[in-house]
Amino acid sequence: MRFAGVAVMALASLSACAPTANLATSAPAPASADPPAGMQYLYGSGEAAAISAQAWQALAAYVADRMKVRPTDSVVLADGASLTAPRFVACGAKPYAAVFDVDETVVLNIGFEYHDARTGKGWNAADWDAWEKTGEGAVAAVPGAAEGVAKLRAMGVAVIFNTNRAAANADATARAIKAAGLGDAVHGETLYLAGDDAMGSRKDGRRATIAAKYCVLALGGDQLGDFSDLFNVAGQGVAARRALTTETPVSTLWGRGWFVLPNPVYGTALKGGYDDVFPMDKRWELPAGGGKN
Repeated sequence: MRFAGVAVMALASLSACAPTANLATSAPAPASADPPAGMQYLYGSGEAAAISAQAWQALAAYVADRMKVRPTDSVVLADGASLTAPRFVACGAKPYAAVFDVDETVVLNIGFEYHDARTGKGWNAADWDAWEKTGEGAVAAVPGAAEGVAKLRAMGVAVIFNTNRAAANADATARAIKAAGLGDAVHGETLYLAGDDAMGSRKDGRRATIAAKYCVLALGGDQLGDFSDLFNVAGQGVAARRALTTETPVSTLWGRGWFVLPNPVYGTALKGGYDDVFPMDKRWELPAGGGKN
């Protein structure tokens, strides 16, 4: 998931959509000898590929199982619900759907991260906007995603993408999804983007719009905001946010309606200093003498 805020959408209105990818023909001087560790892991390792394929296989199996007996509720939190007192949008007779983030959930932005790694510039709105418009030739499907999406569609489940890419770049995003082997996406029907409502990068409004039309059996994403905006409270500490995933009733949804894909490269997960990440009672120092008896 990438955050496509107001600045990105403003830039989008100033530039025309390019019809083809702007593929690199020569490499700039690298910012470091090797890509950052997170990129090595996500885009290069067999381990990350295995985790992604595992998540997609589990998701497809879960949906198939849920369809055996029609569920009463979807997995989208209802308006006014909380993580500690969850309620869900009723399914009624609505058709089935599964809803996914795009970036690093179904599509790997390999071309953009190559640019990021080689230049060392870090993420910025102008470069990301250019990538949204021209990058479809340098994307790949997340391992397992194309197969998972195909299985869902074969079961009669609508596959819907809910991404923070800019609504101004809807056509280019649809091309990128198709270029990754994930089929067609239609803005306003099976593709929802930042700018479709007044909530900016928050996705609950778009999820509510989708859940009003569909019985949503599964949500997939790489960040907690892909499941509920309630995870991202302003000023919330790292430990408190982590606790929301494991110490509230919604913790039972992981792997049972909510499916997380790995992303150590960017996003809301990458925050926290030593005191946030390493609790005082779990720290270790080498004993004097190296621990020898």
